[in-house]
Amino acid sequence: MLVHTALDRAEQVARHWSAAGCPIVIHCDRRVPRKVFDAFRASLGDIATIHFSKRHRCEWGTWGIVAATQDACEVMLSRYADARHVYLASGSCLPLRPVQELVDYLAARPQTDFIESATTADVPWTVGGLDEERFTLRFPFSWKKHRKAFDWYVAVQRRTRFRRAIPNGLVPHMGSQWWCLTRGTLSAILNDSMRPTFDRYFSKVWIPDESYFQSLARIYSGHIESRSLTLSKFDFQGKPHIFYDDHLQLLRRSDCFVARKIWPQASRLYRAFLTDAEAAMKRTEPNPGKIDRIFSKAVERRTRGRPGLYMQSRYPNEGWENGLTGAKYSVFQGFTELFEDFEGWLARTTGCRVHGHLFGPEDAQFAGGQEVINGALMASARLRDHNARDFLTNVIWNTRGERQCFQYGPRANQSVAWDMAKDSNAQIAVISGAWAVPLFQSQRNFIEIRREAARLQKIESEFINALRSPYSKGHFRIWSMADFVEAPMEPLQSAIEDISLHGRRLTEVPKMVDLTGFSQFLQDLKNQGMHPYLMGDFPALAEEAPVSVEQVRKPYPIHK
Repeated sequence: MLVHTALDRAEQVARHWSAAGCPIVIHCDRRVPRKVFDAFRASLGDIATIHFSKRHRCEWGTWGIVAATQDACEVMLSRYADARHVYLASGSCLPLRPVQELVDYLAARPQTDFIESATTADVPWTVGGLDEERFTLRFPFSWKKHRKAFDWYVAVQRRTRFRRAIPNGLVPHMGSQWWCLTRGTLSAILNDSMRPTFDRYFSKVWIPDESYFQSLARIYSGHIESRSLTLSKFDFQGKPHIFYDDHLQLLRRSDCFVARKIWPQASRLYRAFLTDAEAAMKRTEPNPGKIDRIFSKAVERRTRGRPGLYMQSRYPNEGWENGLTGAKYSVFQGFTELFEDFEGWLARTTGCRVHGHLFGPEDAQFAGGQEVINGALMASARLRDHNARDFLTNVIWNTRGERQCFQYGPRANQSVAWDMAKDSNAQIAVISGAWAVPLFQSQRNFIEIRREAARLQKIESEFINALRSPYSKGHFRIWSMADFVEAPMEPLQSAIEDISLHGRRLTEVPKMVDLTGFSQFLQDLKNQGMHPYLMGDFPALAEEAPVSVEQVRKPYPIHK
């Protein structure tokens, strides 16, 4: 047992092992103050089968952990000639099942070594950029205490193409530090004439406690099961998962003999598992795979989070948000300009919550004229435009469970245009050129109209280019206004069929605004030097009266 903290819990677990008839050799980290160590040793002095080995300084990733394990194993083998297996545990390990079950399990497999052992090419375990190099470079500095020196020395060796020679016959393997080896395999490792060579080599390997026994067992063992009998899980950063009181049922489901790493204050866990055999778990084959799915989901939740929900660790990093929004939504551009009461019709037809222009120049037009919606999200344009992207995210997240639809256009805040284009949850329908209808209906000076038309057309063109770019992930439909007006029923049906809750064909369409004179309006724009190409080839309506000379707009002035 390797101990360095929470000595009171280590004493409790040691007594549990000993009560089941298991001899124990404890190594206590030399960094533990002498006075604390002496008290710990004295507290276990009443048990004759508990021994202590020579103390080493154990820093993470350094040779001291291997040296401590070697000395403790030598004490065990020399004192107990009848020991068939040696089980390596830590002070934070907790037996989950009656110890006698483990004894019986190993007795039925007297020649089997349980040690996770795989080559670096076979597994993606390594975290931090060093896999093969941990065996070919030298690592004399502690990564935790001397990070700059560690990184500098690695960089120097890479630059000079330095490579260490691997001892003959040795194939580096990696795996969990927590193993259970047979007496024969462990004795062969510790007593081999090549041990000084292997020790010198591994003393400069990075994290040798995960490779020393794992590599040498492949030389001496006759039968290896490449798995650990200890449940030990690691997160995406390579840090061990810590088990707390609320993990009780999870640990029971694992059916494993031992688990690490247990929080020292998890009193409920210690009470539940350090108990009599009748209250412990049922006899069955260890199967940590039963809970692997839960750990995988936990890692995914931590690294990717829930779509559309931001957290502090991912918020500043572009692309780490696992999706801009948390649910599907629909965006309509040009429909309110072309149809009367389009929002009311769409709400009745689809059963969705239909907003007006959420990103227009004015305040957000929430459905029903509300000033505040779910999540205390206000309609204030000032607050919205402070961070329009977050506003969109919050609208969809706060109202998840109900399909949201809103209007958009070239007059709106364009800072979210690319966000929507790259959002796989966005379903966008665009009638290009429909922004010209309000200009057509206005009574503004035509010079101002021409200037505004040019500006809006440029903005809409950029938005359409974003939708059609290779980076776009949203589902979009784009019609020119001319094509849409010619046969509006089919485009309307296709625009809403993905969001309709009823799944029925349209029997009516909203009333279209009066477009009498619109084709002449477009021609006037062309005559004044502005080319309105986004509307498509808009035909002149037969019922339009011929335009008199007096009706023709005056040419716009050109200033040189």
